[in-house]
Amino acid sequence: MNDTRTPDVQGANVQKKKNSMVQRIITGLILVTALALFLWLGGWYFAAALCLCTVVALQEELAALTAGGHHPVRWTSYAGLIISAPLMMFYPSLTIAPVILLLGLCVLLQVMRRKEPELLDVLVSVMPMITVVLPAMCLMNVLDTQPHSLQLTLLIMVFGIAVGGDTFAYFVGSAVGGPKLCPSISPNKTIAGSLGGLAGSVLVAFAIGRIAAAAAPDAVMHTPVWGDLLVGLIGGCAAQIGDLFASMVKRHCKVKDFGTIFPGHGGMMDRLDSIFFTAIVVYCYRLILLA
Repeated sequence: MNDTRTPDVQGANVQKKKNSMVQRIITGLILVTALALFLWLGGWYFAAALCLCTVVALQEELAALTAGGHHPVRWTSYAGLIISAPLMMFYPSLTIAPVILLLGLCVLLQVMRRKEPELLDVLVSVMPMITVVLPAMCLMNVLDTQPHSLQLTLLIMVFGIAVGGDTFAYFVGSAVGGPKLCPSISPNKTIAGSLGGLAGSVLVAFAIGRIAAAAAPDAVMHTPVWGDLLVGLIGGCAAQIGDLFASMVKRHCKVKDFGTIFPGHGGMMDRLDSIFFTAIVVYCYRLILLA
């Protein structure tokens, strides 16, 4: 079929795509710079920034679910953040299960007491606690890691595995093309891009671990090579699943993006979806290392 668009329209579309890409790159550079700053500051500075970002992401996800016609219980997710923020800094490994369990029971009680209780409202109320609050608790748990060099290595892995995998997936998918991964959820993602993303996540995790070992050779503990490769693979899978899950939620709720806070990138949840899922994997890696 011939393209009936005029040259002016075609040129405008090309220019629009270029402007969008420039906007995405500039926003991305700003985000990376901010991340590097808070990773360097660490401690309560990183925890405060994490809590702020998590609150925004939580609000965006709850707003999307509400726009999709659901009636989630909101206060339990916010309570989870308020309760866990200080507890995770002092009693990390003992906090996650009790807090999630207690708040889950509160969700059940509140929904069942409604005039017309709906099982789906229970599910959409618990979902933000699992996809947003739980990963944030895992990240705060990593802040309790000693020595500091290992803490920094694990934190960088969380972001590196997710962002590195996404970058590799984009370039490999664009270059190779081929069969779609989940066309009904994300039409642009390909199997080739997914495999390229996994390879990128593994390479990034391996590089982070080896650079950390070379930069601090006298440190008490370093991540093992086999562990870096394994956490890169599993974390890469989790990152892609998180990204696809966020796309499924947006498609279900009929919203393009979770928000508009980042020009060219959407909302906070659009940036953190894969990172949140990766955080849970790296948290489990931390537990294995320090067992």
